[in-house]
Amino acid sequence: MAATAVLAFVGVGGATAAVTLTGNITAVDAEEALGEDRPDKVVPDDPNAGVPLNILVLGSDSREGVNADVVADGNEGARADTTMILHISADRSRVEVVSVPRDSTVDIPSCPTSSGGETAPLYKTKFNAAFASGYDTGGDVESGALCVMKTLETLTDVRMDGFVVVDFAGFQKMIDAIGGVEICIPQRIESRKADNLVLEAGVQELDGLTALKYARARTGAGLGDGSDIGRIGRQQELMAALARTVLDQNLLTDSPQLLQFLGAVTGSLTMSSNFASVQGLAGLAYSVRNVRPDTIAFMTVPFEYDPDNPANVVWTSEAADVWDNMNYDRPLSDAVAQPEAEASPSPSTSAGEGTAGEQPAAPEEPAPSEEAPEAEPAPDAASPEPSPTRTREAGKEAFTSADVTAVCGSTVG
Repeated sequence: MAATAVLAFVGVGGATAAVTLTGNITAVDAEEALGEDRPDKVVPDDPNAGVPLNILVLGSDSREGVNADVVADGNEGARADTTMILHISADRSRVEVVSVPRDSTVDIPSCPTSSGGETAPLYKTKFNAAFASGYDTGGDVESGALCVMKTLETLTDVRMDGFVVVDFAGFQKMIDAIGGVEICIPQRIESRKADNLVLEAGVQELDGLTALKYARARTGAGLGDGSDIGRIGRQQELMAALARTVLDQNLLTDSPQLLQFLGAVTGSLTMSSNFASVQGLAGLAYSVRNVRPDTIAFMTVPFEYDPDNPANVVWTSEAADVWDNMNYDRPLSDAVAQPEAEASPSPSTSAGEGTAGEQPAAPEEPAPSEEAPEAEPAPDAASPEPSPTRTREAGKEAFTSADVTAVCGSTVG
């Protein structure tokens, strides 16, 4: 998003580039499809709007079009194994990403499709059945996204202000457009099901195709218990690495790379129409231009394993607190450090007697005839032990892009 702002506010591509990039985006009017009995919609084209936004971000595994060349495994249909809610605070100081486990046991309501149809409701099923139901009934990615949007609003009572769907090919192009991402691989990974992914332990630079394999990998050596929760953690780490890379690069000085990145981003997206313009994206991007890695947080909906089906999870009561905080634009976790209140002088710590509100008296100077006593040499004090860096467990704990989530003992080229 930060890179997108350049197009509107610096004008590297001018109007022609804006029209071209906007034309890359597939859009659907989510407002019209979901009906009028919802809170007033938010159009994020004003950088000073001062309202929080909740944007549904989906990773589609559709094999349509060029995606069949990227992942040629013969599977049909489409699912959204990756579902995240991107919360942007009203003051644009925080960006928080909440992952929703695909294997959450939920009820799915009847959903509208992009062509005006309706899906049948589903009960006690996996969360990712929402996207599949919409896609199978409506016949397009837009319908799948609409059903996920409707399902989340029903489950959480939190309004989703729009959606973005990224496909396989688009994700790969985005990573390649920024020259890859650097990520820590704690132990050797070998996954046959993830298109024969092999990664040695250490800090690795992942190109687009390898990053896609890593994001999809769930089972194999070095991938833990093979659960969806473990994959969520790795996807969050990958997104954190992507955020760090984009923020570290000065795309302003590299117009060809900027346009390549913008083309990759817009060419990979299916979006709700309130976001589907480069100018609108640029307005939103400009308003969050000051976020840094330590103000971009990732977390997973609080969960426990489903007692009726151990292969699934159910949301705990703590999830309600997350949705409540999201509704009221409060920090969703303690991962993002909050600004400290200014410390005021305390009477008990003043050098003089004084009372609250008074300045402490200055210490008296020794008389000219008196010699100030020499200060006693301070005894040798042991240097304080440095506090160990906390390693947060991605997928199960909230963390920021600046936090340590994995430890690599050495760098492997």
